[in-house]
Amino acid sequence: MMARIVSIGNQNFADIITNNYFYIDKTMFIREWWENGDAVTLITRPRRFGKTLLISMVERFFSTEYEGQSGVFEGLSIWREEKYRKLQGTCPVISLSFADIKEGSFKAAREKLYQIITDLYHKYRFLLDKNFLEGSEKEFFQKVSPDMPDYVATLSLKALSGCLYRYYGKKTVILLDEYDTPMQEAYAGGYWDEMAGFIRSLFNSTFKTNPYLDRAVMTGITRVSRESIFSDLNNLEIVTTTSEKYEAAFGFTQEEVWDALEEYGLSDKREEVKGWYDGFTFGRRSDIYNPWSVLNYLDKRKFSAYWANTSSNNLVGRLIRESGPKIKMVMEDLLKGKSFHAKIDEQLVYDQLSGNEGAVWSLLLASGYLRVVHYEEDMAPSGEWVQDYELAVTNFEVKTMFQSMIQGWFGASNGDCNDFIKALLRGDTEEMNAYMGRMAEEIFSSFDTGKRPSRRSEPERFYHGFVLGLLVELNGRYVITSNRESGFGRYDVQLEPQNREDDAILIEFKVRNPQKEQTLEDTLQNALEQIETKGYATGLRQRGIEERKIRRYGVAFEGKKVLIG
Repeated sequence: MMARIVSIGNQNFADIITNNYFYIDKTMFIREWWENGDAVTLITRPRRFGKTLLISMVERFFSTEYEGQSGVFEGLSIWREEKYRKLQGTCPVISLSFADIKEGSFKAAREKLYQIITDLYHKYRFLLDKNFLEGSEKEFFQKVSPDMPDYVATLSLKALSGCLYRYYGKKTVILLDEYDTPMQEAYAGGYWDEMAGFIRSLFNSTFKTNPYLDRAVMTGITRVSRESIFSDLNNLEIVTTTSEKYEAAFGFTQEEVWDALEEYGLSDKREEVKGWYDGFTFGRRSDIYNPWSVLNYLDKRKFSAYWANTSSNNLVGRLIRESGPKIKMVMEDLLKGKSFHAKIDEQLVYDQLSGNEGAVWSLLLASGYLRVVHYEEDMAPSGEWVQDYELAVTNFEVKTMFQSMIQGWFGASNGDCNDFIKALLRGDTEEMNAYMGRMAEEIFSSFDTGKRPSRRSEPERFYHGFVLGLLVELNGRYVITSNRESGFGRYDVQLEPQNREDDAILIEFKVRNPQKEQTLEDTLQNALEQIETKGYATGLRQRGIEERKIRRYGVAFEGKKVLIG
C-alpha cells in the first residue's frame, strides 16, 4: 500500500481527510471534551502542535453549517460512537482565531481585531434577512464594523451568540484559537495594559455573562494569569502541559510515530527520530513527539530543526538575551545536556517577565523549549499550586535552535561577530574596546527593554549577559562558567581551557560609582584589583593551571561607555 502524501502546513481538517493526506486520528478528543461538560476550556500547548487543526476538526463536527456532511468523519474513531453520529452538525458554532493579531501598536492591533469580528459577522449576514431577530438585535448587528465603538466590539461575540440562539433555538459553541497571540505581541510592543483591559472585557461578556453560550474551547501557548484577563471568569477549566486531560490529543505519541515510520519505510530511523523530536511531556505522557517536525521529516527524509524555523522566537530570545547572569549560567549548563531545578507557577504574568526568573522558565516550559524531567507540587503564598520542576532542554532540535539563536544575536552586526573573541584570545584590548564601542552605537539600545526604572545593577547585568552570549562559540574549547565561588568571592566569568596550552581567562564587570571613582579608568582598576583581592584565580590554580597562564580582564562601563583592560 502506497504511503499517504504529507501535506505540510495544511490546518484544514476536511481538506486533509478528503484528500487522504497523512493524518493521525485525534477525533476522540470530541467525545472526551463533550463528556467532560466543562463550560469554558482553555488548552495550552506549544506552537505547531495541532491546536488549529483540532479547532478546525471540532468546528467541522458540531457546526450546523455542515449538517448532513458527515462523510469526512466516516472511518475515524469518533464515528464508531452512535451517540456522536447523531450529534454531528447540530450546534451553532462561532469559530475565530487571533493568530494574525501581531501588530506593533494597540491602535493597529485593535483595528485588526475589529476586522476579524466584522468578517465573522459578515458570514452570518443572512440573519438580517430573516424575521427571527428583534429590532434592537438588528440594530446592534449593523453597528459591527471596522470602526465600531469599543463597547460594540467587546459585546459582539455575546450578541452574535444571541442571534444564533434565536435562529437555531440552541445555545452556541464558541471556538477561539491562539487567544494569547495579542497578549504576547502587546507585551513585546509595550501596550500590555491597553490590550489586557480590552481582552478582559471581551472575555467577560463572551464567556462569563453570556446566557447563549453552551460551551467553549480556547487554545494558546501560554496560560496568561487570571488577574490579567480572566479575573471575572470562574467557569474556566485550564488544561496546561502538566494536566492529565487531553494529554494525547496534541502531538504524536511514540506508538503513533512508530506506525508512521513503518508506513513510510523508515522504521530503521526510530532512535534518530526519537533523539531529534521526542521529549515533550503532557500530563502523565512523557513520549510526545513534535508533530510539525515529524511531518517534515516524513516528507523530506532529512533531519533538521524544522520546528525552530517556524517562528522568529522573538519573545523567548529577548528574555534570555536581556536576562541576568544567573539565567545565562543555567542556559550554559542546559546546552551541555545538564538539568536544573526551578519553582514555577504556570500562570504567566507578562508584567513580571523582565524581572522574574521563574516567569522566564515558565514561558520556556509552556513554549516547549524545556521538558519536565521530574516535578513535585507545593503551595505558593498566592494560594496557587507551584511546582518544583527539574527541567532540561527538550531534545536535540531545541538545542540546535538555542545555539543558533544565541549565535545570531551577536552575528548580525557588519559580519564581525567573532572579532571580540579573536581579540580576547590574543589579548588585544585595543580591538576588544573597538568592538564593544561599535556594539554600543549599533545595537545596545535595542537590547534595553525600557520597561523598568534603571538601577545601578542593570548595566552590569546587561553587559555581563552580552559578553556571555559572545563567548558561546568557545564552548568545547573552554569550560565557560559564570557567578561561581572561587577564593573569597564569586567571579563574573571564567574560561577554563580544555587544552592546557591555551590561557585561562577571568573577566570582572564593574559599573562606575561616581561617588567613589573619578574616571572610568578608576573603575577598570578596581575591577582588576577585585580579581586579585578576592582570589578568583584560586580554583584555576588548584586545578593545575600555572599563574602565568591565567589572564585577567576588567570591564568598566558607564551607560554606553565601555573600557576594557
